[in-house]
Amino acid sequence: MNKITVNLPQNSYQIAIAPGSLEQIADRIAQLNIGRKVLLISNPEIFSHYGKTVISSLKTAGFEVYTHLIPAGEPHKKLASVQQIYDVALENRLERTSTFIALGGGVIGDMTGFAAATWLRGVNFVQVPTSLLAMVDAAIGGKTGVNHPQGKNLIGAFYQPKLVLIDPNVLQTLPEREFRAGIAEVIKYGIIWDEDLFTKLEQAAKIDCFDQIDPLLLQTILIRSAQAKADVVSKDEKEAGLRAILNYGHTIAHAVESLTNYQQFVHGEAVAIGMVAAGQIALQMGLWTETEAQRQKDLIIKARLPTKIPVELNRQAIIAALQNDKKVEAGKVKFILPTNIGNAITSDRVTSEIITKAISD
Repeated sequence: MNKITVNLPQNSYQIAIAPGSLEQIADRIAQLNIGRKVLLISNPEIFSHYGKTVISSLKTAGFEVYTHLIPAGEPHKKLASVQQIYDVALENRLERTSTFIALGGGVIGDMTGFAAATWLRGVNFVQVPTSLLAMVDAAIGGKTGVNHPQGKNLIGAFYQPKLVLIDPNVLQTLPEREFRAGIAEVIKYGIIWDEDLFTKLEQAAKIDCFDQIDPLLLQTILIRSAQAKADVVSKDEKEAGLRAILNYGHTIAHAVESLTNYQQFVHGEAVAIGMVAAGQIALQMGLWTETEAQRQKDLIIKARLPTKIPVELNRQAIIAALQNDKKVEAGKVKFILPTNIGNAITSDRVTSEIITKAISD
């Protein structure tokens, strides 16, 4: 088992990565010395694959397990879904020593974490990510929340889990499209933090599906991505500075997702588009070279991810939507921009003219 520690002034925790670890989840949770009541939150498809395994492990160890299922997808990432979690918690008298377990992708993890942060002013929270995107990004770092009709993740809280348990075996049932979406976040880490990881992805024969990716490369992806996220979060837990670079590609991605009503793209696909656009902005501003921008685009294409904003989206509507981004300060949108492969900066000097040209390109 590979263990990565997220070192924080308070509430440090481990990311545990091991094939087959889902069957030993009770042992890992028992080590946390927390209460015996557990609310397992998942979506119907994931639960059909792995729900019995998790419940069996927990009940055998003496935990009292309750379940609640929320339909999959961004349209269900809203306050009404969190209200349902509260209702189940109240009905079953979950206490402050109780634990909410998120078994699913980023949507389930974000909602479960937000519910855990706000139920009784905070109960224990464990992340068990089942998508590649959640394993390398969404499940780590304590960002929780739901969408507002006018913007993504505008309602939320920083709330760290007690444990992130990653079992790579569950990726066998992940749809190819969702696997590729996770690779988008891995490419992001290569651009902003880990040039060697980016190079390994370039050199790999295949990176676009679980069945054909080299197992050692997959292990490297999980460990290095989790380590990168842990390193950044440990230095800046609540996004006061450095952590903002983790939003690379997300500024335009969130606008595209919102304007397409979260129906046309899964999150990683929107991030891929956003990274290409951010790369174009960086190129216009002279922050990196045409060669580096092309390497990024080529790798995104290699992962069979989209690179273009839909032609039917009004460019001015995109610019207007950017004003709803969480990173807006004093009316200025903060962009994360690459300076070379492996490094990125935050800039509020990106004009509407630069954005318009980038998204038109």
